[in-house]
Amino acid sequence: NQSSVAITDNITVTFSEAMVPSYINTGTSDTFCAGSIQVSSVTDNFSSGNCIRMSSDPVSSNSNMTWTLDPVDNLTAGTTYLIRVTTAARDTAGNAMSSQYDNSTGFTTVTASSSSSSSSVFIVVGRKGGAAGQAAPILKSADGITWDNVSSQTLGTLNGVAFGNNTFVAVGDSNAGIVRSTDNGSSFDNATSPTLTTLSGVTFGNNTFVAVGGSGNIVRSTDNGSSFDNATVDNSTASDLSGVTFGNNTFVAVGASGNIVRSTDNGSSWDNATNSNGNSLNGVTFVNNTFVAVGQSGNIVRSTNNGSSWDNVTSPTANHLNGVTFGNNTFVAVGDVGAILTSSDGVTWATRTSGSSTLLWSVGFGNNTFVVTGNGGTILTSSDGASWTTRTSGREANAGTPAHTSLFGVNF
Repeated sequence: NQSSVAITDNITVTFSEAMVPSYINTGTSDTFCAGSIQVSSVTDNFSSGNCIRMSSDPVSSNSNMTWTLDPVDNLTAGTTYLIRVTTAARDTAGNAMSSQYDNSTGFTTVTASSSSSSSSVFIVVGRKGGAAGQAAPILKSADGITWDNVSSQTLGTLNGVAFGNNTFVAVGDSNAGIVRSTDNGSSFDNATSPTLTTLSGVTFGNNTFVAVGGSGNIVRSTDNGSSFDNATVDNSTASDLSGVTFGNNTFVAVGASGNIVRSTDNGSSWDNATNSNGNSLNGVTFVNNTFVAVGQSGNIVRSTNNGSSWDNVTSPTANHLNGVTFGNNTFVAVGDVGAILTSSDGVTWATRTSGSSTLLWSVGFGNNTFVVTGNGGTILTSSDGASWTTRTSGREANAGTPAHTSLFGVNF
């Protein structure tokens, strides 16, 4: 029942006794569910032709008790996988499994934005109020509890941050632009941006960073965030875009007036998706073959066909929702007036008590911990999404100025 498993990890199965190598095998020629050890996503659930193809039969270790499987391709980010051992497996005494073993809880890969291995640290970005020319705050934490300032000369506002290929990329307004870190968030340098338009969100997938922003602007980088180029966007996507995520080889971005665009060619070109709800959307995430987006007036929509069409979900709040993520088998959405919602399936949502009444902007997950950021330097943490603790960010507001420092984005 592991979570935050890297999409590049191998899969290991350990038996209580030594097994005969000739009876330990798996599907290697296609995705048909074959062999004595099989792996399938929880959505496919071992249906015909829907298992993970492996590069070779399992490799033994630990005196033929432990067997390692190596998928041909990376696993899908933010997806729960199940493991099955059939009665074809035999031990060295010639005994077959008495019954088929199904691992009912499985393991879950990291979400899309951190899918190229874990960074081991949280990075938070935002805006510092007060006099003009203030450096944008960048905070760093290994556990979400203790936070340190990262030295930065980045002026203006940073709105979002993503991690991939051992690189953090943060995006912001025309003053901040795009910055990146290749030393686990210890320092950030400027990257080349093709636009002066404010960028509001950024994600990572398939070795590509994609950032979205004002007037439907979308930029992408295939060189670990060093430089970005404009993507080709459908002419009807002139609305501001606020959030972006990646899953099932598809980038999905959401924004004003319920606008949703998607790309299936690594962010090079984008088309409109069908969404019957005209409420603005602020954040989006992906897990278990499901995209979930949240936004204005508590609006929640979801898609189970790679973002092509979207359905409305009943929301328990009318507060604006600004961010959403998934971890520990739980969706968490955050928004205005300290609003926090949770769901196990993206369909049924419950209201949680955050202990805060401020505007919450973003939520991230890593190291078995949810981290929420908001106005006034607010940072909250939780292990389950239900119970929340306020942490000291060092960026707390002065009395009477709750928006003095706003923390807009977080990633692990």
